[in-house]
Amino acid sequence: MEHDRLFKQLLTTFFAEFIDLFLPEVSAYLDRGSLEFLDKEVFTDVALSERHEVDLLVKAKFRGTETCFLVHVETQAVAQDHFPKRMFRYFARLHEKFDLPVYPIALFSYDAPQRPEPDRYELVFPDTRVLEFSFRVIQLNRMNWRDFIRRPNPVAAALMAKMRITQEDRPKVALEFLRIIATLRLDPARSTLAEFMRAYLRLTPEERTVYNAEIERLDPAEKSTIVTLLNPWEVEAYERGLQRKAGEYVLRLLAHRFGELPHELRDAITTLPEPVLDELHDAAMDFRSLVDASAWVEQHRPTGA
Repeated sequence: MEHDRLFKQLLTTFFAEFIDLFLPEVSAYLDRGSLEFLDKEVFTDVALSERHEVDLLVKAKFRGTETCFLVHVETQAVAQDHFPKRMFRYFARLHEKFDLPVYPIALFSYDAPQRPEPDRYELVFPDTRVLEFSFRVIQLNRMNWRDFIRRPNPVAAALMAKMRITQEDRPKVALEFLRIIATLRLDPARSTLAEFMRAYLRLTPEERTVYNAEIERLDPAEKSTIVTLLNPWEVEAYERGLQRKAGEYVLRLLAHRFGELPHELRDAITTLPEPVLDELHDAAMDFRSLVDASAWVEQHRPTGA
């Protein structure tokens, strides 16, 4: 999934910065030079016939010692009632396998609901408390992006896109993202951050007009730096790549369901903009034939295409 890839890419590239930003107390005893990203851990739940994969597992040392511990980060894109129980199961199996202390972190990235997520899993009888397992919760949709604009941290720049943002503030968040990375020397990793921002804060044409107006009001030196960071050709190339990838996926889906597609239909689908291709992918599940697909595409084709 694209979400999983983007978050794992961000956290593996800037893991120490992630800890600095959200868990400064851990940063105080974490040996940054000892970080080791472990191979993915896969657990099979035989009873439920489910296969689960740990999102991110890092082995580290306590600063000034040779003693190791694990940091487990689970990124969650949808709300799930049984999530605390799953965190406990991961903790128990990782602790058993590696025989090391495990520091569990849940990173919630969905937009809704905004209710506080639980940070523990408990087993309680009327006469005794058998288990009280707790984990650290980072819930982005309950954080205000404005609290992070003065933080020279690449993770803050990227994750602002998943925080609580009003509709009118979206162009401002895009600008503040660029302002933060402009203060950091991150040339090799800049594309990672830009890809993350574009995936989760894709501006509408109207919002891009506001964004461009904000750019024009900047000090000339700052404006020059920001325009260099993210020029229009880079954005255009990225959006063309998204459109091509989405189009290929829809074509494969339709071909799998209905067989070879007529050339006219294939050509019409490849001209659709990326947001419309996303809608087509969802709508395709209800098509009964290529006639339905052709009618849908004809109805949603851009004017003049």
